[in-house]
Amino acid sequence: MNSENFTTNILVNKDANSVYLYIKNFKQWWSEDIEGNTDQLNEKFFYHYKDVHLCNIQLIENSPNKKLIYLILDNHFNFTNDKTEWTNTLLIFEIQPEGEQTRILFTHQGLTPQYECFEICKESWTNYIEKSLKDYIETGIGHPNPKDKDGFNAKIVEKWKLK
Repeated sequence: MNSENFTTNILVNKDANSVYLYIKNFKQWWSEDIEGNTDQLNEKFFYHYKDVHLCNIQLIENSPNKKLIYLILDNHFNFTNDKTEWTNTLLIFEIQPEGEQTRILFTHQGLTPQYECFEICKESWTNYIEKSLKDYIETGIGHPNPKDKDGFNAKIVEKWKLK
C-alpha cells in the first residue's frame, strides 16, 4: 500500500464488534445526507454535501469485526479541476482489538498529496474519524454533516450521472 495514502487511526473504549457496527452507520458520523444502505455487502449508497461533493460508494469487503472496504464508484467535486479525483479510490477501515479497547486504522487508498483536494480532504477525514466517529463510538453521538437541502442542485447529480 502506498505510504502516501491518507491514513489516521483512533483507539476507542469499545469492543471490536461494537466498533464494526458503529463504523457502518455513516449517517451518524459522516453525513445525514446519505441515501441507501451503508452496511450491506455490494450495496451502493449516494453521499452529497450540498453541491460541493457528491459520490456513489459501494461496500466491497465486509469482514465482521476485522475490516470494511468501500469503493468510490464515481465522484464529483465542485472545487477541483479534476472533478472525479476520488473515483476508484478505497475507504479502508481495519479493526484491531487491543486489550479492552479497539484500534481503527482508516486509510483512504488513492488519496495522496498529488490530488488537488488532498489538504481539504485530509482535514475533513481527520475530523470525521478522530472526532465524529470516535465520539459516536464512545458516547453514541457523532458530528455528521446535517441534512441540508439548501444549495443542492439535482441537475448536477443528473448531469454527472451520480445517482
